[in-house]
Order: sequence, then C-alpha cells, then structure tokens
Amino acid sequence: MRATDVSDAVQAIATDHTAKFIAGGTNLLDLMKENVERPSRLIDITHLPLAEIEARADGGLRLGALATNTDVAYHEEVERRYPLLSKAILAGASPQLRNMASVGGNLLQRTRCAYFYDTAAPCNKRQPGAGCSALDGFNRFHAILGVSDHCIATHASDMCVALAALEAVVLVAGVSGERAIRFADFHRLPGNTPHVDTTLQPGELITAVDLPAEGFAPHHAYVKIRERASYAFALVSVAAALAMEGARITDARLVLGGVAHKPLRDEPAETLLLGQEATRENFRMVAEAMLRDARGFGHNNFKIELAKRAIVRALAQAAGNGTGR
Repeated sequence: MRATDVSDAVQAIATDHTAKFIAGGTNLLDLMKENVERPSRLIDITHLPLAEIEARADGGLRLGALATNTDVAYHEEVERRYPLLSKAILAGASPQLRNMASVGGNLLQRTRCAYFYDTAAPCNKRQPGAGCSALDGFNRFHAILGVSDHCIATHASDMCVALAALEAVVLVAGVSGERAIRFADFHRLPGNTPHVDTTLQPGELITAVDLPAEGFAPHHAYVKIRERASYAFALVSVAAALAMEGARITDARLVLGGVAHKPLRDEPAETLLLGQEATRENFRMVAEAMLRDARGFGHNNFKIELAKRAIVRALAQAAGNGTGR
C-alpha cells in the first residue's frame, strides 16, 4: 500500500508488525531476494512530506528521513557547515545507490555479515538462538569491540559514523506519538538479542534527523580503510571532530565504524585529548585507550592495530597538520 501521510503509515504498520516500510529499498530489496526478510506487505512511504532539508531555529539543520544520501551530501549547508557528514556519505556505496538511499533507510540498514545473508548458516541475528557462524568461521570483516558470544556482526553505515560524532538526534513517530532519540542511543550492541538492531519500538517511523548547530567544519576528518577504493564497506572507519585553540584541543569527538555492532564512540577516551596539544604521541595514547577492550577472532586480529593507526591518521588530519607532530 502507499501511505498518504505519517499517521496513515504508522497506523498501517501498527496493525501488521510483519509489514515493512519501503523508500529507496537499497538494502531491503536485497534482503528480500535472499529470503532474509519476508515481510507480509510493503508500505510505500516515498510520497510522505519528509524529504526536506531545512534550517532549525536553534541554528541546527533538519534532514528529512526521505532526503536521499546524494541530496544531503551535496546540500550547500551540509557541505559548508557539516563537511564531516558530506565526506562520510560520499565515502559509501556508489552514486547510483546514493541517489536512491534515504536518510532513514541508512540508519536502519542491516549488517552485511555473509552468514546473516546465508539462510543455510546458523545466525542469531536472523534466527535467535541458532548460533553465530562467524565466531569460528571466516570473520575478517567482523567486530572487535562491543561483541558478545551471540554475535560479532558490524554496522555497515558510513553516514551513521559521522552522525554519531556530530551528536545528531533521531526523530520518530508512532501510534503513541512522537519522540526524539539521541543518536548514541539509537543503535544497540548485540548482547543477548543481536536480532534487535535499534531502540525503535515496533511500528515507529523515522521522520527526521536533527543536526546541532556545531558542525566542527574547521577541524574534522573521515578516514575509511577498505579493501578496494570504491563501493566497499569499511574494515575500519574513523570520524574525528576537534575544536582547537591554537595547538591545543578544547573539544574532541571520535567515532569508529566497521569495528562494532554500532558506530562506537568512547567519551572517556575523548577526554584524554582535552587541553592537550595535537601531537602524534597524544593521538596514539587515545587510540590505545579506545582499543583497550578490543578482541580479535582470528581472521580479524589485524583490525585492532589497523584501527589504532586509523585513529591517529584521522586526528592528525582533523587537527590540520597532515601527519601530526
């Protein structure tokens, strides 16, 4: 069915929780082809008035949930005030996919773990209680932080890594009304319920993502390490955002992608940079702190050192001194 307004969409899915919303469909259609997702019906939300990108009264920017990745990445205000977000989006997928993929869909994309897509393989995310094939299987692309004995899948998004660093807020609507979710609270670590990716309640619809006024335009970097130069998911990615007074760091945001079930931010580690000079030694200190609990599973052991080096590179680029002092 085609929803005519937000209330219509929410009511339609409230009566059938096995239905799915569809906009660009860049991930959902793949999942349906592989029989990973088998919704009872699709609710077309592409005609809802949720594609605008507009300024907010508090100086921030609102991204409509149906705005395409391309529209966001090349929007004048995003490029000028939130270049970290623009660069992260352009580091992901292909132009064709970015033209179709929506903001809301990007937040809700599922893992690209090969065992999740293989319906013949045990997978707790696809079938709770079945087991995790990646633990003793080929796990080169899998998580090294925030893992559990039930799942070591990673979150695939580039956009979400930048949104986490910017402290975005996700706006959602459901049958009980509207609410706002801090981006840090939107995605979940696997724990004992890896099949639950987000804190959305059944039937809730993402309507927008709000960006705060501060975009860290002067000092930012997005570093993505992958196996080929284009159209590949991250082995490790880093979104770094700094506020500086001279050579000293007064604020720091640091988020890792490709290493956990969600974009992973470590605020205690960030505080180690406050008041410090932007030097390679200080950057390495923070990298060691962020990876202190990292755990490899054989094929992905290399990602621990790779993540540390990527953090140092991203911070050096954000500080604006190339390679650090």
